Amino acid sequence: MSTPSPLAVDAPARRLPGPEHPPYRHPYAFLVANAALIGAVTFVASMALDRPVADPEGSFLGPSWVRLPVLCAAAIVLDLLPRALWHGRLHPGRTAAAVRERVRSHWTRARLQLVVVGISGFYVVYVAYRNLKSLLPLVRDDKYDAELRLLDRVLLLGNDPATLLQDLLGTGATAHVLSAVYLAYIPLVAILVTVWLVWSTNIGYGWWFVTAQGIAWTLGTVSYYLLPTLGPGLMYPWLTSDLTPNGTSALMDSLVYTRQGFLWGEGDYQGVAGFASLHTAIALLWALMAQHTVRSVVVRRIFWVNFALTVVATLYFGWHHVSDDIAGAAIAWIAFWLGARATGHRFRRGEADLT
Repeated sequence: MSTPSPLAVDAPARRLPGPEHPPYRHPYAFLVANAALIGAVTFVASMALDRPVADPEGSFLGPSWVRLPVLCAAAIVLDLLPRALWHGRLHPGRTAAAVRERVRSHWTRARLQLVVVGISGFYVVYVAYRNLKSLLPLVRDDKYDAELRLLDRVLLLGNDPATLLQDLLGTGATAHVLSAVYLAYIPLVAILVTVWLVWSTNIGYGWWFVTAQGIAWTLGTVSYYLLPTLGPGLMYPWLTSDLTPNGTSALMDSLVYTRQGFLWGEGDYQGVAGFASLHTAIALLWALMAQHTVRSVVVRRIFWVNFALTVVATLYFGWHHVSDDIAGAAIAWIAFWLGARATGHRFRRGEADLT
């Protein structure tokens, strides 16, 4: 018998269809359409601006046509190998039996479709997001940081959010703690997509998660073009000059140098855009998805704490204005709701249910 993963994604105390029966016949339709649309926009924009479509991960695992099969295969191995070793205890017969049982019970056609289409669709959306974000200064050179900073100071009675939080929380140990939270977001983007696709006990939840992710990254891209900003830390660097050197400040310096190189024609990619905060959007989307699809109360609370600390970090390090975080939260709610509708979920009395 196979034992459920401690990371298993499953809603608490609700009658749900079996894992082989997602609520819609084609739950991948919105994800695929979204990926096709934003991917096409990326290629058109890159050709019009005479810029190559950059691979945001560089040479990691080789070109994309190699990386995607590798990522899909790695997700399968990550599920099968530890389970086979645990149940097989290095005995060839028991190990093979454990693998066969897991493949039969978990790696069905529906699961394989979810993993392959889900990872591929998300990867297309994410690469398109990174490229369109990079092209932003070539399309719009106006910036609205001054207006958003004025709004910050009105809301906070003449204070900048970064300065206020640094005075309240300190600039030493707190900087390292919040930096760890902020930087953990980067690997978690890919890790949590894999978790929901591979270990969701209800396949419908996997489609919901990856579809909502695609919507959030797409809406974030649109928001960059609607209201271009650099963020207070880059536009007004003195706001964060008193912080103890940390990983997040090093990342900000790196982004500044990369942006300058891109604008001077010495690089293919830059990654600076402030409005809206995708850190806030994605962290809140994780918390919302966990609240509605994860059984463990402890895990759900961890995601909510991570969201709260992420919001604080975006302001503390000067990555974002208050309005950036508000817009990011709005993106998360829209993506959460639209992703649910696109994959056949409905809400009743504050809970998610499948119809």
